[in-house]
Amino acid sequence: MTTAAQQLAKLLKENLGQVVFGMGQVIHGLSIALVTEGHVLLEGVPGLGKTLLAKTLAAQMGGRFKRVQCTADMMPSDLTGIHVYHQDKKEFAFLPGPLFADVVLVDEINRTGPKTQSALLQAMEEGAVTIDRDTHALPEGFFVIASQNPHDFEGTYPLPESQLDRFLLRLELTYPTADMEQQVLRTYNRPGGGHESVKNEMAQVTKEMIRSAQACVEQVYVSDAIYDYVQRVAQATRSHPRINLGLSLRGSLALVRCARTHAALLGQQYITPDDVKAVAHPVICHRLILTPDATLEGVGPAEILEAVLAEVEVPRNVPQQS
Repeated sequence: MTTAAQQLAKLLKENLGQVVFGMGQVIHGLSIALVTEGHVLLEGVPGLGKTLLAKTLAAQMGGRFKRVQCTADMMPSDLTGIHVYHQDKKEFAFLPGPLFADVVLVDEINRTGPKTQSALLQAMEEGAVTIDRDTHALPEGFFVIASQNPHDFEGTYPLPESQLDRFLLRLELTYPTADMEQQVLRTYNRPGGGHESVKNEMAQVTKEMIRSAQACVEQVYVSDAIYDYVQRVAQATRSHPRINLGLSLRGSLALVRCARTHAALLGQQYITPDDVKAVAHPVICHRLILTPDATLEGVGPAEILEAVLAEVEVPRNVPQQS
């Protein structure tokens, strides 16, 4: 029998697949983030469809959608909002910024400076922003999709560690295969780049569907062996000689939560070590800060994580229920 979680994943894959091509794994990652109530960082070179993908997902979810195009001169108030003085009423009134929406696309987040990037910290962690000592709650289910270019591109600022840690997943977009690229060329060979193709008549992902999927996730059993495995993986990153900053406690929680959601989206009743490994790269890699020597040698987080996963003993005969 197909579960509510599987139905949600199928709906997203079918609808998003009509607009973006060859992004099955990325769409699966977005499904995990949506059900797990986490934020997503999309990374890839310009022109691969990051904005189109985020815009299409936002259209699927309905509600209020805001897009922020980050620039070097952007200020934190451009995101959070400001107080404006009304002469006729002789009082200040709060003018909300674009963060006060259900889905916020922060486009090219690393084009703006660390000060403005940090304006997202409280919003992403607590679902609220504090302005002039007043705290304003954001909509329930507040969802951030941020896109960034690779760090070696001109005019980019690296995201601070605390900012990266608040993204549940980092999903990498790569160049499409030859067949997929030809499909893109045939479909979007007119001006507009495909943005006019975002279809509002598609079946939308409702909050009720998300809650039903989350109920399925709650039914997925997590054994003590899995908790122990995740802790040993986290500890291995913290003690690795080529890693300055390993996986945080927030990252460990994200690894368990994403593995649980991944299992639910596949219709499973319990988590296996393979589920943990399936989400390890998008959950862990962006949280690792390597040593200068590793960076100079050209070693990347993905390569080191593969070595860590190979070294940590995998539990056998994982219990399927309590």
